[in-house]
Amino acid sequence: MSIDKSLRRKNSLERARSVLTRGERIKVLQDEDRWPEGRSPYGLPKVRVHKVVIKKSKKAKEEKAEEAGGAEKAKK
Repeated sequence: MSIDKSLRRKNSLERARSVLTRGERIKVLQDEDRWPEGRSPYGLPKVRVHKVVIKKSKKAKEEKAEEAGGAEKAKK
């Protein structure tokens, strides 16, 4: 049984994935110099997937507030 299109999430591919495709795994192995030329694309070794978490720091928020305050003073 399939899910109706109206019930599916719109941004289902925007979240972090825990599994890479074969092409993505090969690219990671090439970047790490673990991929010898002429190797078969089957039976690949495991590749660790790093989740990227971006947190806004207090310092960045303070800088934005200062820039906004400086722009208002310049207009006056």
